[in-house]
This record gives sequence, C-alpha cells and structure tokens, in this order.
Amino acid sequence: MKMDDTIFLFLCTLLVWLMTPGLSLFYGGLVQSKNVLNTVMQSMAAMIIVTFTWITFGFTLSFGTGNDLIGNFDFMGLQHVGFAINQDLSPHVPFALFMLFQMMFCTIAVSILSGSIAERMRFIPFTIFIIIWVIVIYSPVAHWVWGGGWIGKLGALDYAGGTVVHITSGVSGLILAIMIGNGKKIEKIQPHNLLITLIGGILVWMGWYGFNTGSAYSLNDVALASFVNTVIAASGGAFSWLVLEYIVTKKLSLLGLLSGVLAGLVAITPAAGYVSYLNAYIISICGGIACYFVINIIKEKFKYNDTLDAFGIHGVGGVVGAVLTGVFQSHAVNGDIDNGLVYTGNIHAVLVQLIAVVVVVIYTILLTWVIGKVLQKLMPLATTEEEDETGLDEIVHGEKAYFYGELNKLNKRY
Repeated sequence: MKMDDTIFLFLCTLLVWLMTPGLSLFYGGLVQSKNVLNTVMQSMAAMIIVTFTWITFGFTLSFGTGNDLIGNFDFMGLQHVGFAINQDLSPHVPFALFMLFQMMFCTIAVSILSGSIAERMRFIPFTIFIIIWVIVIYSPVAHWVWGGGWIGKLGALDYAGGTVVHITSGVSGLILAIMIGNGKKIEKIQPHNLLITLIGGILVWMGWYGFNTGSAYSLNDVALASFVNTVIAASGGAFSWLVLEYIVTKKLSLLGLLSGVLAGLVAITPAAGYVSYLNAYIISICGGIACYFVINIIKEKFKYNDTLDAFGIHGVGGVVGAVLTGVFQSHAVNGDIDNGLVYTGNIHAVLVQLIAVVVVVIYTILLTWVIGKVLQKLMPLATTEEEDETGLDEIVHGEKAYFYGELNKLNKRY
C-alpha cells in the first residue's frame, strides 16, 4: 500500500462525490421553477439509495470474482472489504477506499439517468427503478468491463466509465423517457434559472478531474495524462459546440457552453488515460459536434422525450468516446495497452470497442424496457395532469423552492 496513492484517491473520491449534488443543481436550474426541488431530490435521493444498494449487492456483483458475466457474493454486505489492499483490484490503496470510489461512479450514473425523466416520472417508482437498475444493469456491465468479465478479457478499454457510466445511464434514460412519454405532451422546457445551472455545471466540471484522474488509482504518469486530457477536453467540447451554435443560431449561449463542456468531458472519459493531448482535443471536438447534432437535429426530428438531454450528452458522448478510444489509444501514453488504429493501421482495436458498445447498448435497452414494463404493471410511472399543472414540488414534497411573487407568476406561465 502506498500512502500517497491513498491520499490521492481519497481526495478524488470526494471530488466525484461532489458531482452528484452538482448535477442536481445543473438539472434543477433547467426545469420549471415548480419542479426544481423534485429534480434536485431525484439526484440527492440517488446518493442514499445507491449507497444502500451498492454495499449490499452492487459492489460484490460488480467486483466479486464470479464468472465472465457477473460477480459472486464474496463482498456481499462489504465482508472482506477493509483497510487492507486487494491485490487484483486495489494493489496501491485500501480496498474499502476503492469500493467507495466505485460507489461514486454508480451514484453519478443514476443522477445522470434522472435527467431524461425530469418532470415526467413519479418519484416513488423512480426510486424503485434505481434499486433494480443498479443490480441488473449497472453492476453486470461494471463487472464485464472492470471486474474481470468478458469485455475486459476481450481487450476493450474503458478508462473511467464511458461505457459503464455514461452509455448505460444515457441509454436507460432514453428508453425510460420514451416509455413514460407515451401519451404525454412533449414540449420544450425553458430553464428557470441558468445561474443555478452554472453553479452546478462548475461543480460537475471540477468533480470530473477526480473522476478521470482518480481512475489511475495511483499518482503516476497516467494520472497526470488523464488530468491534462480532461482539462483539454472540456475546452474542446465547448469550442466545437459554440462554433456550431453560432453558425446555426448566430448566438453564443451559456447553456451551450456548459453543454459543450459536458459533451467533451463525457467523450474523453473512456480514453483519458490512454491518448495523447492532441488526440484528446480531437476526441472532445468530435464529442461536442455529435452531441450538438443529436440534441438539436435528431431529437427535434423524432420528438422523443429526453427532458434534459441525458442521452444526447452522456449516451451519445459515451459512444463517441468509446469508439474513438480504439482509434487513438497509445502505448506511449499508457504502457499497459496496445496502439490503436492511427498508429498501427489495424482496425482490430476499433472493432473490439464497437463490440463492447453495441452489446452494452442492446443489453441496456432490453433490461430497461423489461424493468419499466414490470413497474408499469404495478404502478403508474408518469406524472398526473394535476402534478404537471400544479408542480411536483408542492404535491409530492410539500415544499416550494421560491416564494417570491414574480416567480410564482412564472410557475403559472410555464
């Protein structure tokens, strides 16, 4: 065990923890003022629910020895998880700290997912969905990629969760939103407070440095490369998004800047510790372009109900980043991996990444649909007309975020 690595991962874990309340604020500012507390509560409740689910079943199913498809129950209830290292999973840091770092990834994944169904899904069914989702979707995929499962053995790379976190949460959010959206009016929501969204975006942005850098699990050259690449990617995603936005609308919006930052960060996540600085910029630019296109053209064309574009940014950005990892991965940056397409001319690395992405997308779609259908048989998922009209904050939580006369008028207007 290395004490400097332990301190390093401890700090990164705190940064990743900060991302969930940050994302709750980011989403909260984007919804109608009468639903802001409900939106924030979806992310904050995720922290409570995921903690319980992770320590009982999620961690052991993700990282237990098991087989190629799922972990066993060796770590159920966190037995055998303490200060000592685990030679296979946490050779540099206490195993319990590794467990907590991974728990933060699962938590932010659930918070991301909530953006697709904000203002559309009833709170209690959402909390039940979270528990099932962590056990049957997130944990198996985490095991496939990081826990000794078939994707890892295939040779597919996912440095910090482009597939495990962003593709699963983004795709699940889209499927759930489509299921809930049937029969509900689809309308473009006007953000009620972009300053709250800015504060949340800054917290998520800052937390991402722990998200990517900590995934090296050691304060080494790979950690530094991933840190630099993360800084670069945030700017690359914002740059490409704003250029497109100006070409199309002749405007440069704050929301566009923040969306571009997130798109770039998502795209670099699976590749952060595997690619050079220049290639990180290329990946992030591609991520910004792809996410802008999906949100502003594809979504408008097909009218699906991805409320806050969790799929448009996280699902799409995760796919772009995962595939481009196979294109730009570099042995010079990370000695544990092989060179990718641009260095060898061999498409094998890209094909491996594509196989992993396609299987995870299909698995996530099918399992989300099954969970949603089962829950629909037991209880209604969509909000009622009264809740849509009056607001979820007052009806579900008995609270209001604002009590000022002007903002109360806006509640009625929006």
